[in-house]
Amino acid sequence: MTRAQAIAKAQDYFDSGRMKTDLGRLIAIPTESQNPDRAPVLGEYLDKEMQPLLESLGFTCRILTHAKARGPFLYAERIEDPALPTILGYGHGDVIRGLDAQWSEGLSPWKLVERDGRWYGRGVVDNKGQHLININGLRAVLETRGKLGFNAKYLIEMGEESGSPGLRELCEDEAELLKADILIASDGPRLNAERPTVFLGARGVITFDLQITAREGGHHSGNWGGILSDPAIQLAHAIASITSPTGQIRIHEWVPKELPDGVRRALADCKIDGGPDGPAIDPHWGEPGLSPAEQVFGWCSFDVLAMKSGVPETPVNAVPPSAWARVALRFVVGIDPRDVAPALRRHLDRHGFDMVEIIMPGTERFGATRLDPDDAWVRFTIDSIAESTGKKPALLPNLGGSLPNDIFAEILKLRTIWVPHSYPGCSQHAPDEHLPAAIAREGLVAMAGLYWDIGAGNAPKL
Repeated sequence: MTRAQAIAKAQDYFDSGRMKTDLGRLIAIPTESQNPDRAPVLGEYLDKEMQPLLESLGFTCRILTHAKARGPFLYAERIEDPALPTILGYGHGDVIRGLDAQWSEGLSPWKLVERDGRWYGRGVVDNKGQHLININGLRAVLETRGKLGFNAKYLIEMGEESGSPGLRELCEDEAELLKADILIASDGPRLNAERPTVFLGARGVITFDLQITAREGGHHSGNWGGILSDPAIQLAHAIASITSPTGQIRIHEWVPKELPDGVRRALADCKIDGGPDGPAIDPHWGEPGLSPAEQVFGWCSFDVLAMKSGVPETPVNAVPPSAWARVALRFVVGIDPRDVAPALRRHLDRHGFDMVEIIMPGTERFGATRLDPDDAWVRFTIDSIAESTGKKPALLPNLGGSLPNDIFAEILKLRTIWVPHSYPGCSQHAPDEHLPAAIAREGLVAMAGLYWDIGAGNAPKL
């Protein structure tokens, strides 16, 4: 009954092919939360797969619902002793749209296929594969020790890819049920494929629309060009005023006053690498004087997600009547999300763009969070993973993307530690989503070791 035996059991789960078989069943359930036709399938994922899996580990399960949610939630708990620390796990079983027709020949979003050491399928990294790894890390400890040595709770939602509607309200209503000492979960990518990673929160995100409606209908550009305002030109200039030509944000309320020393120290040895399939970094883009890691994990970024004016599919010689863009601000701790839109309004008005309407669609709004990198639980987690994998993990103060971590940190008042089992080039949210098998195996090793160490009573006191 040793730590090494627990890790060996986790390795055997992978080496025997059982993980691949289990993940294949999960991938075959098309849990697209953004597709209304898939609504009945969301509950099936929990009823047929997750609940039996967790019950086999001695968890008591129940389905939770909320009127605002896109799908049901599964709550599971295994209470060994109220005096022991309680760890909350989290995952989401819904996936982004499959985009079936866009996958490479021989691949499908709903069938697990292995090629060149990679497992392909929708959800292999976001997020089915990741919570499958963690749950089976728990299994390895249970099968070795006969108990976890701590209390475990788990929450699996089915609407994260739709912005987690209802999750905030559910956690407010069920705060006592979900009461725990710390969140340990997995989502998002590692810093790179080779290096285990721990991150402590997430950047926030606010998406909104910018729109100019000048008049009804288009008018011939030969007859009216030059005397009618062009909304596309106006909107292009309005957007251009938000950043420099190289993407440096010019709205001071949208960026932190400085990069905290603790964040700078944590990122000092972090190098972003998307692997051979990843894009080349543009070294002169963004905030001057920051490394790529500091840009993504310590600063804010603004991007134009889509733009439209006229009829792009069949252009005509007419001054367009309107122009529209969907834009997004990713922001870190220290930015007031309530002032993002008002600050933009003030900026646009100062620059003469009062004709631009700001529309908040009410989606993709997560807060920014960041656990103190010097917290004792952070060092404990880093040391545990290093011992298990033989590698120095990267420590990211927060993920560059966004997660509903603010709900756990602010509503449930939890320390939040994330151990991702993916990498930046995984094609998450795109065709050909894939998980390198080596990362899956190493993730099982890391989580079995971490759960073993917590249950051994070596974790910091809470």
